[in-house]
Amino acid sequence: MLLSLRIENFALVDALEVTLGPGLNVLTGETGAGKSIILDAIEAVLGGRITARAIRTGCDRAEIEATFAIDQSLRAWLEARQWAMTGDRLVCSVEIVSSPGNGDGGKGGRSTVRSRFRCNGQPIPKTRMAILRDRLVTIAAQGQTVQLLQAESQRDWLDEFGGAPTLKQRSAVAKAYDRAQELWLQLSSRRQQEAQRQQQLDLYQFQLQELTAAALTEAQELADLEQERDRLTHVVDLQQQSYQAYELLYAGADDAASCAELLGKAEALLERSARFDRQVEAILEMVTSALTQVTEAGLQINAYGASLESDPDRLEWVEGRIMQLKALCRKYNLDLGALIARRDELEQWVGELTDGGQSLEALEHQYQAAYQALEAECDRLHQLRRRAARDLETQLVAELVPLAMERVQFAVEFGRVPPSSAGFDRITYTFSPNPGEPLQPLSETASGGEMSRFLLAFEACFSQVSQVQTAIFDEIDAGVSGRVAQAIAQKLHHLSQDHQVLCVTHQPIVAAMADHHFRVAKVTISAPLAESITDQDDAEGIRTVVRLSALGSEHRRLELAQLAGGLDGPAGSTETLAAANAFADSLLDRAARLRQGDRPPRAPRRLPRKTS
Repeated sequence: MLLSLRIENFALVDALEVTLGPGLNVLTGETGAGKSIILDAIEAVLGGRITARAIRTGCDRAEIEATFAIDQSLRAWLEARQWAMTGDRLVCSVEIVSSPGNGDGGKGGRSTVRSRFRCNGQPIPKTRMAILRDRLVTIAAQGQTVQLLQAESQRDWLDEFGGAPTLKQRSAVAKAYDRAQELWLQLSSRRQQEAQRQQQLDLYQFQLQELTAAALTEAQELADLEQERDRLTHVVDLQQQSYQAYELLYAGADDAASCAELLGKAEALLERSARFDRQVEAILEMVTSALTQVTEAGLQINAYGASLESDPDRLEWVEGRIMQLKALCRKYNLDLGALIARRDELEQWVGELTDGGQSLEALEHQYQAAYQALEAECDRLHQLRRRAARDLETQLVAELVPLAMERVQFAVEFGRVPPSSAGFDRITYTFSPNPGEPLQPLSETASGGEMSRFLLAFEACFSQVSQVQTAIFDEIDAGVSGRVAQAIAQKLHHLSQDHQVLCVTHQPIVAAMADHHFRVAKVTISAPLAESITDQDDAEGIRTVVRLSALGSEHRRLELAQLAGGLDGPAGSTETLAAANAFADSLLDRAARLRQGDRPPRAPRRLPRKTS
């Protein structure tokens, strides 16, 4: 429950502090008096949107502090999230500081704002404060209809109305969706990799087939083939040259002595000399050795020449093989040794890539299983939503009937969309305020006044399942009057029996039901010249501020008369004044009777369902 609110230098508020009570708290005042500024301050301190306009003109900082009472449910929620706790109070505050922007400066320059949020004196991020907001207050206004008409919001509210079982199942759906989504991303990536793998495999298999067909064996093969080609190409020359060498070394030619014959003669001479001088023996040994080697060389070259023969077929094959190997080397930009190593690598790569198909199939099975599990969880959520929808339909109609909508119809329609983290249901609230008219989407049916009552009934339904203690209504009664206004007043009063209600209203019938009545007004005050923002000489030193005051019984009577319009007549119109005062008295008397127990029947509270 919101116990107090302190505001400094926010919008038109210079300094304001108000203590709120349980039950129905009402804010009244003239149009434009600043009632919504109070609600804007509550929004801001709980993580709402803040702009540079939030700071009072002429100031560079603003501060808002809201103090809430903590019940057992809120305490457990806070302790589970390790929030700082001090006694039975939760103090939320925000300091809004203005700083020069990056503009041109001067009057045309822009300012930026920085906000620092605290909870029980401890700094916390704005996002965390916004999460806390949903546990402290609910705010309903006719402007909220934009959110109420959104399909996602309607689905979320239905889940909240379904309570813990529905919210727990929705969490299970979100987990199943995350698992299926994770597997889908893996499968998509794997399929893409598979396409790339298949392309790579095709390339590797082609290259391996090409290199395997080439029957590569030795890195020296090309050099050996080139040498063999040269031999086969010059076989005649080699035969002739080998015979000539044979003649020179051993056989002799044209009556010329051969090398062997000459060495033989030299050997005979040296043998004779060695008999007389032993120093010649060493030379003799060398000549004898040379004669032996020359003789052997002559015999071998003769045999070599005799073995040579022309082989055109072999020459053709060798030249073709050389061309094949050189073409492969050029194609892969590798020498023959590296090309053989490439072939061996390709065999390994092809083997590795060939093993990928089985893992893809297994992943597809995993995804299908996860998707089926997701659909099963979505179906369980759908059944819970169906039951919650029936309860919501019954209770909402029961809440609307006392609001002068005796023949109203309301139904939750279900459609199906692809599964997501929120299930596969498309939720549409349909509404028919008039007998004989078909149910249509809420966005196409309700008028402003009907939407006001719908919002109020909607909040009344959710108050029975919500753990939030403070409900705020901003002109929820706009566009209605007479019997409908009275019905809204009673509904707000009934809602305030279990929750603290803060309501901004222009309806005297609603204001009369208040347990605590506050008046908001704009006043002008004298201010130091330094704070004045006007350029008019006759207005220097004058500032407009918002004031809020708690009304006692007599001032409250005057305020209700003012709201009824009785004090706006011509000066001296005693009849008008008397009528307004009498009307205010009747409103207060009726409100007192209602607060003492003269209450119309209330919509039945929804009983919790047993869950399996």
